[in-house]
Amino acid sequence: MTNKIPWNNASSTCSMEPTAGCSPTFSESDLYRSVMAVLPRGTDHQHPQDCLNKGMLRWTLHKKVQSNPVNSSSLVWVLIKELEKAERWDSRKSIIPLLHTLMYAIIQTAYIPDELYKRVYSFCKRLLTYPQPYCTVGLSYTRQIKTERSTPGLMYQRMVTAEQRLKNEHYPLQERVFILADPEVFSSSLEQVVSGDIEASSLFAGGSLSPLHHMCSVVQHSIQAALGAEQCNGPKLARALKDVGQDVESHFQEVLAALQQSAEEGGRGDGAALRSRLQRLYSRIVPDADSEPLSCGRLCNSPLPNPEMSFHMWTEHLDIWRVLAKWFRSSSVSEQFPLSQEQDDLVLGDSPSDLMPSDMTRFSVMSIDSGIEGDLPPGADPSLSSSLDCAGLSALWEQCKIEPEPGRLSRRRCIKMKPSVKESMVLMQDTLQENAGLGGVEGGGGGGGRTGRRGATLQRRAGSSATQNPFLKQQRLFTARIVAMGDDRVLGRLAKVYYLFREARRLFLTMKVNLQFYYIPVCCATTPVSSTKEDLHQSKENLCTLGSYLSTVDPWYNSNIKSLGCMIPELAKMQQMNPGKPKEPFVSDVISYYVRTGQQPVYFTIYFVKITFNAMSKDPVEDVFLTHLGMEFPEFRQISQSIKADKHKRGSGEICGAVISLNYRKVTLSGRDVDKGMSVRTSGAQITAITCNEAEDLNCLTMTLNESPTKSKNNVLESTFRASNIKIRTLENRPLTVTLDRDRRRTYTDVQSLEISPCLDPGYCVQKIIRSKYELGECKEAGLSKYMNKGLPLPINTFAGIIT
Repeated sequence: MTNKIPWNNASSTCSMEPTAGCSPTFSESDLYRSVMAVLPRGTDHQHPQDCLNKGMLRWTLHKKVQSNPVNSSSLVWVLIKELEKAERWDSRKSIIPLLHTLMYAIIQTAYIPDELYKRVYSFCKRLLTYPQPYCTVGLSYTRQIKTERSTPGLMYQRMVTAEQRLKNEHYPLQERVFILADPEVFSSSLEQVVSGDIEASSLFAGGSLSPLHHMCSVVQHSIQAALGAEQCNGPKLARALKDVGQDVESHFQEVLAALQQSAEEGGRGDGAALRSRLQRLYSRIVPDADSEPLSCGRLCNSPLPNPEMSFHMWTEHLDIWRVLAKWFRSSSVSEQFPLSQEQDDLVLGDSPSDLMPSDMTRFSVMSIDSGIEGDLPPGADPSLSSSLDCAGLSALWEQCKIEPEPGRLSRRRCIKMKPSVKESMVLMQDTLQENAGLGGVEGGGGGGGRTGRRGATLQRRAGSSATQNPFLKQQRLFTARIVAMGDDRVLGRLAKVYYLFREARRLFLTMKVNLQFYYIPVCCATTPVSSTKEDLHQSKENLCTLGSYLSTVDPWYNSNIKSLGCMIPELAKMQQMNPGKPKEPFVSDVISYYVRTGQQPVYFTIYFVKITFNAMSKDPVEDVFLTHLGMEFPEFRQISQSIKADKHKRGSGEICGAVISLNYRKVTLSGRDVDKGMSVRTSGAQITAITCNEAEDLNCLTMTLNESPTKSKNNVLESTFRASNIKIRTLENRPLTVTLDRDRRRTYTDVQSLEISPCLDPGYCVQKIIRSKYELGECKEAGLSKYMNKGLPLPINTFAGIIT
């Protein structure tokens, strides 16, 4: 799109005057110093307080430019110059933070000349020649800038429309942020800080967050972005929109129609049709638009409101599905795209009658007839045996609370849970879209490597390049951005719920909702006085191993998100000291920035564990874990701790514990994995899925025995080794205690054996079953299987993925 005013930063800054109520004007030198202060440095890990300050400084920088057009335009100019300087100096670690800051400023800037758009677009295009993750981020922003240049204001309009659920006929996509906090970490004070911050964000976003208010913001920003200061008077337009009242909805629909038409044309022409249409709309809104001369530079910024957020203390696993279903049913889009009767009956709610059939208690009741319709008593309705509705589920739930009469048998309805062909194809399609071009992975099963070497296929995988993906990702109408807050325990629960989700137990959500996962590491600020010795020992460990890993591979995540987790307890202390003082929202602003710009996932393998108990009456249990599995013999716990404390005994080679049988597949850097087995005496072991050593970042399990094994004549046993599949069995009559993801709520006692392996993706399993029907013998990797990843990873979104 061609604008009439050539970009001249100095003249524009001088001619633009801040409107009433705007923040003070900052010079380019002030903004430059602020930008330099927020950039991550290599010593941030050594000085955590510096990292904490950088997160606050980034938030302060965006607050400076949020309400003043002069500051916003100047910041865009400063950032593009710094990006071009970083390109010349090959300072790549500054590119991602500068680029995210630039795009976030562009979305909110009232008007950007075409010359500046061209510079940003050219820079993003040059990033396509860079390695991962720069080319992936550059490709995403290149497309956005190209669209924004041809249709100014489109990014702002679509973001506000989707996040605020504004009903319209042109852009049906909707988004919502769900914040799930672990009650084991969040005390009442921390809960009050986050929930109060989210509630206060509406007061600092320009007043009431009504739909009409958001519609006014979209109309204001779209007209200004297209017409500029020469053809639009921002303050007069803002006053006129405020006086319009309810009629602003018709203007909003017309703006959306104009922008949608321009976007569908794909930038053909110079944008004159869009400007002409919005100019006519501006003349209707402002009656005396042609009678008075426009004051050059008088534009009003429209602050980008935070998306709709809801804060939940995650007490039960099913809470996440309940809140998703409520949001889906309350959405205006669901009226245009209604659920089928079967899906409508399975929508979750508050009462147990709304639970999914797979989550309900299953009753095994002896029938008094053969189960054949022809043998039913006269007058019986055979449809009652196969239909399933909410009333029937409610009655069934109530019946389970009443003990049946002795000797009386009744016929209960059965539930058939076999996935249909359509549902199976949805699973396969999701697997292809997420892992296309990576191929099947042997051994670790966690994801493709960052390079094409076989030895690197075990390395942890970041978001794959869209240029290598032949399968386009299906765009769903709903996007749920799930933000988990806590330590490794909340991530373990999230992995388990995601595993159940992908196992096709939430089919209507699978086909309708796109899930995006985010993580904010938060640890307990203090240890309770009544804590046991075990709790004190656990508090010394790093309970946020996944958060520490993401902070290492993504410096911008370290500066903004890890620092937020450290600041939440500090905010709680400040609130206790000044309880009545209102504070500007900080937590919700940072979360908004995270979910909007953090679009590069890092994939973590979910590991499946089958637990068998000593008691024959107890059935085996199947569970999953993400970061850590700890096992120990309780009777040797105190002895083992005393030996660890005594250096002389620890060096003498004395070992206490029971004998276990250990079979595992050893992972090597060369990729030539081998199966090994041994028997060893130990008091326990720790199995971790995330390493702290950056040089050995392999997507596998690291098993560490509590004591170093004794040396034999033929071989030397190591106390630490890497493995992809592990089988452990006690050879003595001594039970194990197993804890998953350091979560005491997921502790199993009286354990006899363990089988650990990477979770298989349900879509990959469906494809293997289909191929096995038409092939004899072992099914090889062919057809769609070569485009699929065997393992089921949990994607956690970051700003850059993994920066090597």
